[in-house]
Amino acid sequence: MIAYDEFGFAIEDPADEEQVVDHTPIRELFPEAGVRYLGGLSNGWEYRTEFAGTQMKYTYEMIRQFLEEEGYGDIPIPKNVEELKRFKQPRQKQLQLFQEMGYIHNPIKILFPLGHRHRGTLILCIYNEKAPEHLVRFHGV
Repeated sequence: MIAYDEFGFAIEDPADEEQVVDHTPIRELFPEAGVRYLGGLSNGWEYRTEFAGTQMKYTYEMIRQFLEEEGYGDIPIPKNVEELKRFKQPRQKQLQLFQEMGYIHNPIKILFPLGHRHRGTLILCIYNEKAPEHLVRFHGV
């Protein structure tokens, strides 16, 4: 039921206000296996999510902000989307250190999806630095 003051304006009930929950960054408290967090999914040692904007530069800015908010602001990443695009693999066959197309720097990967229908999409993978054999899993060995 809505209550009104003497001027006819609705009075907000403090009980209706949302509970404010403290945010704990992924880097401090990595999501457990099977947990969905902000549109992504964790298997306990890798958190994977997709970001999509109308243009790649907007998508990349979303990822930059997400990494900052989740405690990964100290990880070096490309300064802009033009620099990120340099990490796309060339079309010629060559020796590859990683199978994925994109920027890779422990503990994150910013990947380009396969195919042309995902023009404004980037995939972000964050690896649990506290997991056993973290580096082995990060490099897919």
